[in-house]
Amino acid sequence: MTATLTDDAVGKTVVDAAGKELGIVASVDRNRAAVDPNPSVAEHLLAKLGVEGEDEEDYVVTEDMLASIDDEIVLRDTI
Repeated sequence: MTATLTDDAVGKTVVDAAGKELGIVASVDRNRAAVDPNPSVAEHLLAKLGVEGEDEEDYVVTEDMLASIDDEIVLRDTI
C-alpha cells in the first residue's frame, strides 16, 4: 500500500531513501505533490500556511514514489 498525499503534506520536508533532503511540498493535487527544491524561509512559511503554490522550479512526486508520510515525506528510492 502506498502513502496517500493530502493537503496536510504541504510544507513538509521531502527526503530520499538515503535521508537526503530534497525540498518541501509546495502544493498537492490528487496523487501528486509539487516539491520546491530550494525554498526560502518565506516560501517555507507560506507553504505551512497553505499559500505557497507550484512554480517552474518545482518537480513532481507521485504517491507511488513514497515510502511513508509522517513528520516528513520519505521516498522509496534516491533521486
